[in-house]
Amino acid sequence: MKKVIVIGCPGAGKSTFARKLRDKTGLPLYYLDMLWHKPDRTNVTREQFDTALSNIMENDEWIIDGNYIRTLEMRIRACDTVFFLDFPVDVCLSGARERIGKKREDMPWIEDKFDEEFEKWILDFNTDQRPKILELLEEYKEQKSIIIYSTREELTS
Repeated sequence: MKKVIVIGCPGAGKSTFARKLRDKTGLPLYYLDMLWHKPDRTNVTREQFDTALSNIMENDEWIIDGNYIRTLEMRIRACDTVFFLDFPVDVCLSGARERIGKKREDMPWIEDKFDEEFEKWILDFNTDQRPKILELLEEYKEQKSIIIYSTREELTS
């Protein structure tokens, strides 16, 4: 396990899991949210994001935390291990709400509210993104180590 991606719905606990994995393995950890978002709450261009992501993936070892479905297949092709936190929507909503107002190393600002657009993103995850994730995991299951967690309790066992 040298090249790892951690994916799942916002609020699932990807970043917390990725940090624990980093601390256990010593692999460098990269957050896609930190590549995409600027501290002023704007975003870099797609080209800048893709270049930064490609530069990371050229390294021999890494953990990459985040979904960003547009680049998911590229990351799956490059990794050797996928952790998919496939949790129920209510768990993810709760996780996202719990982090409001907290400083996090995976975001360049402190979220001060739980906005409706982000809530809708989480509510729509199972219909908008999860099918594509499952399709890609099925496609690459023979070539990659794929670990799917369905509950938070599985993460701690």
